[in-house]
This record gives sequence, structure tokens and C-alpha cells, in this order.
Amino acid sequence: MDIATLIGFVVAWALMIMPMATGAGLSAFADGASVQIVLGGSLAVLLMRSKLSDFITMWASVFAKVFTAKVDDPKELIEQVTELANIVRKDGMIALEGQDIPNPFLAKGVSLLVDGTAAEVVTANLENDNDLMKVRHETSVAMWVSWADIAPAMGMIGTLIGLVGMLQNMSDPKSIGPAMAVALLTTMYGAIVANVLAKPISEKLQALSEAEQLNNELIMQALEEMQKGTNPRVISDVLASRLPPKVRAELADA
Repeated sequence: MDIATLIGFVVAWALMIMPMATGAGLSAFADGASVQIVLGGSLAVLLMRSKLSDFITMWASVFAKVFTAKVDDPKELIEQVTELANIVRKDGMIALEGQDIPNPFLAKGVSLLVDGTAAEVVTANLENDNDLMKVRHETSVAMWVSWADIAPAMGMIGTLIGLVGMLQNMSDPKSIGPAMAVALLTTMYGAIVANVLAKPISEKLQALSEAEQLNNELIMQALEEMQKGTNPRVISDVLASRLPPKVRAELADA
């Protein structure tokens, strides 16, 4: 569970809802027509510009991933591959068979090494997996970025609809209030969807993707050195150069 994302999500919504409830009351900020235009309209437009499978994935797995995803700590990965390199140095590559390796990318690479796969084939295979993962992640990020762009636009459309309704019924004071509510609330809903939901999630997904890609590159370099028979300590030092100085020092003292 990503505590930072969960806390930020809950606090952001609470800080908006509490002033609404203590001010005009939550009912004043609830308008069916505005929800229909902004939420329903923006999702419909998003579906229109996307593949159905991407739209389903956006909700079925990506949204949950933002709150539950855990990218491996690079320091822990380096410690693990160094341990694997020590095993190889003592007992040979075949000794890696049956090792408990939680990271699936590292597990696949180790499996290829155990099978005696040529170094260039291992590298090509893992690079292909990393590239495909990057494309999947970019698609998911693009979906949320698009929603962040569409929602305010739908809010503006709702505002124009409300203003037209208000101007056409200026002689009826009772109709001005509902029309003005649509005009104002659609803009608010669009801003909330874009800035408190879609945009933060897209940026979180982008950060997770970049972290995972860096880990995969670290793993590929480690496996390459391991296959060359490089000293485990040297492997650790080479990989540690990817870490911040403070973390690098912690790894050196371990």
C-alpha cells in the first residue's frame, strides 16, 4: 500500500468537502446536470478516443495500482543480485535454480542464465520486455492525461450551457438559480476531476513507470556482469553508482 498516495487522496478530498459542508451545505454543491455533463461527458469522450480494452484497464487495474503498487528498492535489488552473484561464484550458474526471487523481471533473467542462454539473447529478451512494459505504461498514463484535459473542457461546455439557459429565461427569476448552478458547478467539477484525480494519478503512474524502468536497467546490467563472471563486490560497486551518495554509503557499509 502506497501510504503517501492514500493520505494525499483522502486529505485533498477532505479539505474540499469540509468547507462545503460547513458553508452552504453539501446539497448546494450537488447538481445532477453538472455531474452528467462533466463526469459522464468526459468519460464518454475519453472512451471515444481510446480502445475499449485500454479504457477497461484504466479502471480495472491501473487505478488500483496507484494505491497498491510497490516498486522494489534499488538498494535491496543490488543486495539481492550481489548475493546471487556470490552463489554463482561459489557453485556455478546452475546453483541459481530454485532460488526465491520475488522480482519477476529478475526471475526471468536468472532463469535464462540457468538455461545457458547466450548473453546477447538474454539482453535482447529482457530489453524487449522492458520496452513492452514502457509502452503499456505510456498508454495508461496517456489515458489519465487525456481525462485531465477533457474534464475542464467539458466543464466549460457545461458553463456555456448554463449561461445560455440563464440568458434565455431572464424574465423568470426561478429559472436563473438552477441555470447559474449548472454554469458554476460544471466548471468546479471539471477542475476537481482534472486536478485532484486525473492529473495526480497520471503523474504517479509516470513516476512508478520510470522507477521500474530504472530497476530493470539495473537488473540487466547485473545479469550481464554476472554472466561475465565479474567479482560480486565489483558488481555491487558498479550498480551502486546508480544510487544517491547517501544510499551508496549505506550499501558500502552493509
